[in-house]
Amino acid sequence: MITVAGSTGNIGSELVSILAAAGEPVRALVRKVPASTLDGVEYVTGDLDDPASLAPALDGASGVFLLPGYRDMPGVLAEARRAGVQRVVQLSGGSAGSGDMTNAVTRYMVVTERAVHDSGLPWTILRPSAFMSNALRWLPQLRAGDTVRLPFANVRAAVVDPHDIAAVAATALLEGGHEGRTYYPTGPESLLPADQVAILGETLGRDLRFEAQPDDEARAEMTAQMPAEYVDAFFDFYVNGSLDESIVRPTVQDVTGTPPRTFAQWAKAHITAFA
Repeated sequence: MITVAGSTGNIGSELVSILAAAGEPVRALVRKVPASTLDGVEYVTGDLDDPASLAPALDGASGVFLLPGYRDMPGVLAEARRAGVQRVVQLSGGSAGSGDMTNAVTRYMVVTERAVHDSGLPWTILRPSAFMSNALRWLPQLRAGDTVRLPFANVRAAVVDPHDIAAVAATALLEGGHEGRTYYPTGPESLLPADQVAILGETLGRDLRFEAQPDDEARAEMTAQMPAEYVDAFFDFYVNGSLDESIVRPTVQDVTGTPPRTFAQWAKAHITAFA
């Protein structure tokens, strides 16, 4: 039995589907059972911010996929250890390697990874590059017209399909030889935001136009949506250049035996979302 946290999110939903398709018993950790469920998947409620609530979801699980940044990660991992979990795959982020505790995003990744290292459980850590699914944030602009206005126009990223991150996680949960490893799943190409917009336009059959958003405008927009310390963190990553997500790595191919999907493939697979 594999327990998947974040089971309705970008990576977790893909991981649940992969495990279920492989015939692996899978338990989806949710705060509320969704209206639409997958056959063969057990849905169990729990809250990662309340480790004691996780006992039913972890009972009898041989492996668990966890999200980062919850307030008591040592407590979450202690519950997993008490339940007899044998493998943990922990999602993290590429900035964790810097150890920069002044950056709010990096800090919660570092704290999470430390908890995993100290847990006494066999672990695998995933530090993926930016998600292809972030393009879904453009939907309001695409509904309004053909111009997509985005920040950090000069920042390249080897964006990765969450399905490929999930495939790496599934392999690490089901097969031996991945304990104590830190993996960096990326896509197969390094793209600018303008490149992604152009590829999406071609997929949709629309003449999309990319427009660079000035930093001051981007900061004001982001500040309205998230705490200032996280806005500062992203500007540190993408304006100050403390995080480089442009590097294309062979991780997905090496771990899963299958090459990572291109952004064009991701866009085609999710074309109905943009309709």
